[in-house]
Amino acid sequence: MQDDRFGRVVHALRRRLGLRQSDVALRAGVPQSTVSRIEHGALDRLQVGTVRAVAEAVGSTWEPAVRWRGGELDRLIDERHAILVGAISKRLAAYGWDVEQEVTFSIYGERGSIDLLGWHAETRQLLVVEAKTMLASLEETLRRQDVKVRLARRIATDRYDRTAAGVSALLVFPDSSTVRRRVARHAAVLDRAYPLRGGQLRAWLREPDGRAAGLMFLSSIAPDDGGRGRGARTASQRPVRSRARGVRPPPIARDDQRWDRRDERRQPGASDRPGR
Repeated sequence: MQDDRFGRVVHALRRRLGLRQSDVALRAGVPQSTVSRIEHGALDRLQVGTVRAVAEAVGSTWEPAVRWRGGELDRLIDERHAILVGAISKRLAAYGWDVEQEVTFSIYGERGSIDLLGWHAETRQLLVVEAKTMLASLEETLRRQDVKVRLARRIATDRYDRTAAGVSALLVFPDSSTVRRRVARHAAVLDRAYPLRGGQLRAWLREPDGRAAGLMFLSSIAPDDGGRGRGARTASQRPVRSRARGVRPPPIARDDQRWDRRDERRQPGASDRPGR
């Protein structure tokens, strides 16, 4: 949506609700001048969270859209997501889980798709796996996985005739510095929602004991790396090192004044020695 059109929408919704700009500002926790700027379509220097808060204050939602070469952007995102799902699927299978991919559901008016639904036959544990290539909206991520966890027992019974003893949750991200920074920014919430990490999470996946919720960073090969994996660089991108530290390069044999001056400081007859 264009900035000016979004501004007109906010203005129309505010008037429909009978609110003043100051009322919207109070609801959104922003200055009144910010509401005025948004209604005039001046969004260029505002934070995403600020714009979203104002939209919610008038009973709407604001989702920015990115456009790049038509449908190619969707294929790029889907490919990265598919690679991440495939990587975690192999990891879970190695830990002894039976894994179903892209499990769709429509129950009680709730519709969606579970990225991975794991089943541990020995302990009769279900695992709802949500794979995210990026943490865009924390609230939306938590809400969607909560719905899937709540419905997973019914889904397993209806589709696979499996009666689960417990349902657990796993949130998986690709291991990159950008994703880690965003997760760390929301650590206060994510640490409570997904307390299992690292070695404790891997131990639980090998031998699940009761309900759990964990967060995992998984190293995977991204399609835009050219198949080289995280952090890999081509030969042309690698820094060229002329020599190791502390090692002088061999002298270039040439007859110029610089070498002549060096020869003058030698002992008499040194220049006549063999090999000089």
